[in-house]
Amino acid sequence: MAGGRRVRAWFGRSLRVRLALFASIAMLLLNIVVGAFVLHGIRDQLVDIQAQDMSSRAVSVLLMIKDNRLPQVLEYDGLDGIQVVDPSGRPVTTTLNLVGLPRQTTAIPQEGQANAVADLCGLSGFPGQCKIVIAITTYQPDGDWIIYAFGPARPWYVGPQVIASQAALAAALVALTWLVVWRATTRTLAPVSAITRRLAEITAFGGGMRVPVPQSDDEIAALAETANRTLERLETAMREKEHAMDRQRRFAADASHDLRSPITAMRAQIEDARLHPDEADWIEVSDEVLASLDRLQAIVTDLLVLTRLDAGAPSRREPVELAGLVTGEAIRPREKQVVTDLRADVVVKGDRLQLARLLTNLMDNADRHADSRVTVTVRKEDGQAVLEVLDDGEGIAPEHREVVFERFARLDAARNRDAGGSGLGLPIAREIAAAHGGTLTVEDSERGARFVFRAPLHDG
Repeated sequence: MAGGRRVRAWFGRSLRVRLALFASIAMLLLNIVVGAFVLHGIRDQLVDIQAQDMSSRAVSVLLMIKDNRLPQVLEYDGLDGIQVVDPSGRPVTTTLNLVGLPRQTTAIPQEGQANAVADLCGLSGFPGQCKIVIAITTYQPDGDWIIYAFGPARPWYVGPQVIASQAALAAALVALTWLVVWRATTRTLAPVSAITRRLAEITAFGGGMRVPVPQSDDEIAALAETANRTLERLETAMREKEHAMDRQRRFAADASHDLRSPITAMRAQIEDARLHPDEADWIEVSDEVLASLDRLQAIVTDLLVLTRLDAGAPSRREPVELAGLVTGEAIRPREKQVVTDLRADVVVKGDRLQLARLLTNLMDNADRHADSRVTVTVRKEDGQAVLEVLDDGEGIAPEHREVVFERFARLDAARNRDAGGSGLGLPIAREIAAAHGGTLTVEDSERGARFVFRAPLHDG
């Protein structure tokens, strides 16, 4: 039972074995059909030759009838038997083995036939045997006389030598078919085996995610190329996922660190006041705690905003005029002077609250880092709406222009000038820009940092 299961499993798994087996079975069936036709043709030819020979032997009896010199008993003359029937259908003379027996057959000749040949079985003179029977009609004045000659019938397989040669030829063709199909499928499936081994190596060892492409222009090469494209996308997705996980871990660590700072400050302030309750200025302590709470609340609020932006939360989209947005934000009191250069017909389609948050974050950042002035410009450029916020501070080095958009990333200069910042304002601004189909970048300027927001114009 176990051996049978192993054989079935081997046949089920091996495509080469199945193809070779199917081809061999097809060749065997073809040989059987062709061999049957060949044997039938050979037998018919041999029967024709035998019938002609028997007819030539029976002609001597016909001459005896013509000369009116039929003996009582005929000689075999190389035949299994001869029977002569007169016009009344009565046997007149026969070979010794048929003496006293009735007419052997009336199946031949048919009406209108002079001569006939047939394979007949069940003859009374040859019980259990089949014979080739030749019927020759001779016309006499008293009627038609019929000469029957009996010879050995040919078996369907003609003879042992013929059937043996047919079987040997069929076996050779089946074996050759198995060998040819096996080698052809082995050569054809070699690239598939290489692809399978490579995929196993990728699964086991995590090597370079590519499979070999055969040097051919067929379905297997197309399969390998498709597999490579799929693996490339998978590898890219894995890298992006790994990058996202690393970014998430760094974000969690940075968020924990920034959240811990105000909490630690509040705890230290309260514990210090409790050590000397009579000497503590509780109003001052409460002001310090409230300042820490304000910073904690700002960080939590920014985290919630980033979470909604990352989740792609739906927002209300409407036409927003950037000049009006800047005018409303510019009137808020700030430490530095705000100068605006606004074009009135610059409209984008987006969430007004999110765009206001983007502008606020950019202006707050510029206000913290400017020496004396913040310049805000709204204009059209190359079919896009452009919002530019420029300060006259120290600026940002080119190598740090992307770093400032990383979450909780704060340059040394920023830490010195703004120890209480969360490091999330600029990342939130860039996420809002991306959500509106735009970009937010730091571009060159003669002095200070120049943040430029570009978005598609609203054509309504």
